Amino acid sequence: MDIADIATSDYVEIDADERLGKVRSIFERKNPKGIVVTEDGEYAGIVTQRQLVQSHVEDDAKARALTRPAPKVERTAGVREVARVLVEGGSKVAPVFEADRLWGIVTGDAILEAVLEHLDALDVEEIYTADVVTVTQDTHIGQAINLFRENGVSRLPVLDDDGRLSGMVTTHDIVEVVVRDMDKATRGDRAGDTDRILDIPVSNVMTSPVATTTHDETVRAAVERMLEHDYDGLVVTPAGDDRLVAGIITKTDVLRALTFTEEEHMDVQITNIALLETITREEIRQRIEQVADKYGKMQVQHAHVRFSEHKEKLRGTPLIQCQIRLRTNKGQAAGSGEGYGADAAFGVALDKLERNVLELKGVQADEEYRGQLLRKLGEL
Repeated sequence: MDIADIATSDYVEIDADERLGKVRSIFERKNPKGIVVTEDGEYAGIVTQRQLVQSHVEDDAKARALTRPAPKVERTAGVREVARVLVEGGSKVAPVFEADRLWGIVTGDAILEAVLEHLDALDVEEIYTADVVTVTQDTHIGQAINLFRENGVSRLPVLDDDGRLSGMVTTHDIVEVVVRDMDKATRGDRAGDTDRILDIPVSNVMTSPVATTTHDETVRAAVERMLEHDYDGLVVTPAGDDRLVAGIITKTDVLRALTFTEEEHMDVQITNIALLETITREEIRQRIEQVADKYGKMQVQHAHVRFSEHKEKLRGTPLIQCQIRLRTNKGQAAGSGEGYGADAAFGVALDKLERNVLELKGVQADEEYRGQLLRKLGEL
């Protein structure tokens, strides 16, 4: 299947000289997955709502200040290829070209709708993310925005004082509170209101009750609910208790699953691949395989490596955060770390990953021993 039938020429477009105030109002009114930015009539890039929330750029700035290149695809590209492009680019939308001319866009939602009938073959348990960043009801909006930025996520489950799920806060939930009022909050008598807005607890803006799913629900059922209600993700809870957080499944997790292959080598997916300068995709795959090969019973089904860039630099080299997540036949394992340059950050994350794999192995060894002991006791 290619994307010729699911790409659309119906998209929101603005000029690079447009004020960000207007861009923000477009997101509030139309809630597009992304806005195409043009300059002198030529494609320049994409602006997303997440960029607006995570930036400190004022409304009077031009759209080009937040414009970033989005991965380009051809109308004849395959669905698997485009899904990989969206995930690795950290984007919900990609510009579609035909003969070097911008034809339209393709969204992650359009891809999911096109493959929906095939998602019965997967259960949530097979692709969800167990390592979830959460906040409490008292967490301030400013702190939540920092967590969005640091972890590259757009939703945070909110826990009450007992550690139970009480709500969900997303970039969309806070964009109206923070972004729309930011222009007014930096002028005149309200010049100090910006800080007060950021000090509002997330309990004031979170969504409650929270949409959830369970490990044994089909991915198709979960995606249908996400598409119907325009959710980007669902909290995964244990069967019988929808107030405990076991993980989260997002549309990005599903798109990533579409890229899984049956190739001889481990399937490794990299988000923000443009940050790789001193290390290659092949080197990343080989070094992860070296860790996995040390533990013969652990088979890696998929590896996801995510890079994000901080503003801090050392002699011109940016501080990079790297997160590695493995899906294995023994469960999920993850590691993260920071360093100046992608290679250094990946090395720190890989060391932590190996330690976590050892812990996972230790827990499983204890369980195996316990099982052997119980069987022997049963024989007495």
